[in-house]
Amino acid sequence: MIAVSRRLFVAGAGAVSASGAIARLPGGAPAAAPVPSNPVVRQRADAQVFRHDDGYYYMTGSVPEYDRIVLRRSRTLAGLTTALERVLWRHLASGPMSGFLWAPELHLIDGKWIVYFAAGPSGGGEDVFRIRTYALVADGADPMTARWSVLGQLKTPWDSFNLDSTSFVHRGTRYLCWAQREPGIETNSNLYLAPLATPLTLAKPPIRLAVPTLDWEIQGYKVAEAPSLLTRNGRLFITYSASATDARYCLGMLSARADADIMTVGSWTKSPLPVFVSSTVTNVYGPGHNSFTVDEQGRDVLVYHGRDYAAIKGDPLFDPNRHTRMQRFYYKPDGTPDFGIPVGNGPLPDRFAAVGSDAGFLRHDGDRVSVGQGDITSSQFRQVPGIAGRGSVSLVPIDAPDRYLVAQGDGRIALAAKNGGRGFAEQASFIARPGLTDPRGITFVAAGRPGMAMRRGDGGLMLGTTATPAERASATFLVR
Repeated sequence: MIAVSRRLFVAGAGAVSASGAIARLPGGAPAAAPVPSNPVVRQRADAQVFRHDDGYYYMTGSVPEYDRIVLRRSRTLAGLTTALERVLWRHLASGPMSGFLWAPELHLIDGKWIVYFAAGPSGGGEDVFRIRTYALVADGADPMTARWSVLGQLKTPWDSFNLDSTSFVHRGTRYLCWAQREPGIETNSNLYLAPLATPLTLAKPPIRLAVPTLDWEIQGYKVAEAPSLLTRNGRLFITYSASATDARYCLGMLSARADADIMTVGSWTKSPLPVFVSSTVTNVYGPGHNSFTVDEQGRDVLVYHGRDYAAIKGDPLFDPNRHTRMQRFYYKPDGTPDFGIPVGNGPLPDRFAAVGSDAGFLRHDGDRVSVGQGDITSSQFRQVPGIAGRGSVSLVPIDAPDRYLVAQGDGRIALAAKNGGRGFAEQASFIARPGLTDPRGITFVAAGRPGMAMRRGDGGLMLGTTATPAERASATFLVR
């Protein structure tokens, strides 16, 4: 492969799983579904994961060789890590689909499984980035066993660079959203939206949803690509990726009211700032090309790719280590998604909300631990196998992975760096029990002091007895 960007052409023109993650239900009890651990699937970029009504999670994405379209499925999100992957189709020996294959997406449209993907010709030079969108169609109801064949090429108003098609149904109408270079606009790609007549033909002329003009959208390249739809809280949110595919790659977001005419450009508002960016704290770089799904408990999950390092030799598109990652996300008071920061490698973290109180979440400020309001990042903790063993857990904040939540000698809860002593192991280990006042919740009992549990107090968090109803309530948290 030549070391050039795909945009060069257009620009010049309880139980512990095998991963170490603790399987748990929202109440902290052991669950059948293990907790996913990042990176969930290595060397799979542009990942699309969704939960179908057959009970399976399906996943596809770009492979580093860009020569084939793959699909895997699992009953659990964590199971995608080791799920058998099937090759649905390989690029052709010659012609317009003989080169790079980009960003496949699987959709069930009018009872048929369709895979949208982008492809270019082989042969080297600028022609390999003559990327256009095509579709495959399955001849059966099971996408893992069906035979796949080329359905055709997407018809848009312009014969120009286009890719990253996604499809959704809103208020009874099926739409296509995609990225394309429009002649006369000096960008690498903009976002477009149109209703579909067939999987490859538009029912109406498209509208231009977004043009990259903001500083964070034009780093390296002027890019708006990889749209993905989320419908929540009476609104539509379309996230998209912007800038070059190195550490500057990030997510932006468009939003519209669900009852608005979404084919009117004025119905959509662009976020003035990126909503998800690289993190030097958790060492995830270039987070982007996302999709949305829900976990086994129905909680919202962001799927995206990112690298473990910022420095790249050569063209970033030919660095193979854009790994598929996941994390739960939350909502601001106004109903808009809040993705926080990339959570880094390891089991997906939790947030622990106080039961019977509007005080907020378990969180830390430096080494001080309390329950309160604030940013998502400081309230995300991983449950990892406890240092003391015996089925215990330890809690580690995502933004201070060298620190553990510990019960100090005076009973106060704080963060401290790990040491090798047995005393520290006992202080940093807890037994996760079903919530004392709410079985959906969780109570953390000190591993070394069985009669004492982590409780909310006036001055922060502390170990204490749970003899009274008030004490039991203050020792119960809901997992979010």
